[in-house]
Amino acid sequence: MAVRGLILALLCGLAFTFGSGPGGAAPASACGDPLDPAEITEIAALSAPRPETAPTLARLEDTVARHHRITEILIDNHDRRGLFALGLDTVEYAAVLPLQRDPTAFADADYARKLSLDLLDRFLAAVHAEFTGTAAPPQWAHYFALAGDCGVPGERVAMAGYNAHITVDLAHTVAATGSRPENAPDYFRIVDAIALNGALIVDRTREAYGVDLGPLFRFYFFGEGLDAVLGRGVATTQLLRAADLGYNVVVFGNGLALQDPAAAPGVEAEIAALWSSTEVAFDVLDSAGGL
Repeated sequence: MAVRGLILALLCGLAFTFGSGPGGAAPASACGDPLDPAEITEIAALSAPRPETAPTLARLEDTVARHHRITEILIDNHDRRGLFALGLDTVEYAAVLPLQRDPTAFADADYARKLSLDLLDRFLAAVHAEFTGTAAPPQWAHYFALAGDCGVPGERVAMAGYNAHITVDLAHTVAATGSRPENAPDYFRIVDAIALNGALIVDRTREAYGVDLGPLFRFYFFGEGLDAVLGRGVATTQLLRAADLGYNVVVFGNGLALQDPAAAPGVEAEIAALWSSTEVAFDVLDSAGGL
């Protein structure tokens, strides 16, 4: 318990450092061309929460389309807040929607739609916070802060988005959708399809932003390059375990465990420790010229 308490205290400090508190007006630019007021208003409207309805395919298609328009605006302005949005948009069209439209793809189509919708809604909620000047979750406040720091490599910015989305949001989506072990095949059907389209993300990111995510994708998902950070004391147990078991296995397990009220505080600490240790590992790679 003492160790968990210490971890939680440290994470509170990280949340403060990464700027999770309320902000002022939405920044008009993140190292690109300034967005005009109409574009900021449009992004805020497109990302605004919608009334809760059944997780239908039509609802998912609408949500994906709204996110696509946000991505277009950010890319057109070379705004680096679109570095992660671009990758998410890519896999929604290349992997997620084709699967969701296939009536034979899942054992439980309702569960699969819930999973996709909840995860996408979490990013849209963070975008809405960013573009209305309100508080974003710590992992997303960190991403947006890096995007606005023009001295930070674009590769580093993008990976902060993937880390927030997969390590933190996906685990909470697994929990929020009431996932059970028997849902694992459908969960892995989606994440495996996304993984198969990693090259599309790399290509499109390079084309739109001149940013090469290939080496960092291999580090993040397959643990390649851990030797570059092991000697610096940042390859924590959580990070090593994720590399050994597979990131999506760890994330699914964390999401299942979050549903146990007795275990949830400790699991939250583990999720946040994995997220923060991965961020530190990226920083070490950046300082070592590995990006």
